Amino acid sequence: MFEVTFQNYTFQSPLMNASGVHCMTSEELNGLIDSRAGTFITKSVTRQKRQGNPEPRYYETTLGSINSMGLPNLGFDYYLDYVNEYQKNFSTPMFFSVASMSMQENIETLKKLEDSDFHGFTELNLSCPNVAGKPQVAYDFALTEQILTEIFSFYTKPLGVKLPPYFDIAHFDQIATILNKFPLTFVNSINSVGNGLIIDPDKEQVVIKPKEGFGGIGGEYIKPTALANVRAFYTRLNPSIQIIGTGGIVSGQDAFEHLLCGASMLQIGTQLYKEGTSVFARILDELAVIMDTKGYSNIQQFQGKLKTIEE
Repeated sequence: MFEVTFQNYTFQSPLMNASGVHCMTSEELNGLIDSRAGTFITKSVTRQKRQGNPEPRYYETTLGSINSMGLPNLGFDYYLDYVNEYQKNFSTPMFFSVASMSMQENIETLKKLEDSDFHGFTELNLSCPNVAGKPQVAYDFALTEQILTEIFSFYTKPLGVKLPPYFDIAHFDQIATILNKFPLTFVNSINSVGNGLIIDPDKEQVVIKPKEGFGGIGGEYIKPTALANVRAFYTRLNPSIQIIGTGGIVSGQDAFEHLLCGASMLQIGTQLYKEGTSVFARILDELAVIMDTKGYSNIQQFQGKLKTIEE
């Protein structure tokens, strides 16, 4: 019922974690293997281990979360070692996330990955909004094209990019034109909505420490923006570039809407952080009820088939 074809592989479920959640350590990654997620992704890696931003750097609210993590991770070698062990025991491909502190470091990391035995999917994060002093690369269209040109001059493994939210139709058109020039496997849309601010009214202060309280907004707050970006890219990108929908997936209804907009896979961040790995089973159960009610026996019957209102 939940099978989805992603490139040349069929996953048993469209659900997976969003990079940054439940994927720092091998123990957390193993917990995803034991869940009903179809596959999973590593923490975004940098060349060396990073502590990330000072705490508190994550805060939950009723409708979502704010974070300014600053790419904490255990370093490239740690995750590559994990991947090598995983691939000895499992045939389901996993995702490896790369989000280094500079584009040159990204390129060096991808060259190492190219020369390794990793045979899953690579996600290049062009949209981290939470590293102080570092702008989001994917808002600079010329730089994005330059980086992808250099990467695809040597990288031959399946690679996709994680994008920030875009808010203007012209920007959808412009970035899609650039992305269509490259043999991308997928686009992951969206990363958190950058530089929001949440206030504790009792203390009359911000709730996280880095960047004077500014951070990425996730959860229910961002679902309409996420859906718009998924739909915009589904209707603009080459059919060979699949969409991973991320943002505001709390229920089976949210998952259904992302799939209806054209997503092939779905990543869950804030709600996974709040609920733990049982979230995957709950959302799939809720999605099954919706599909049964509507008479759908598989996801392909409604994926991408969002209707507009005609005159």
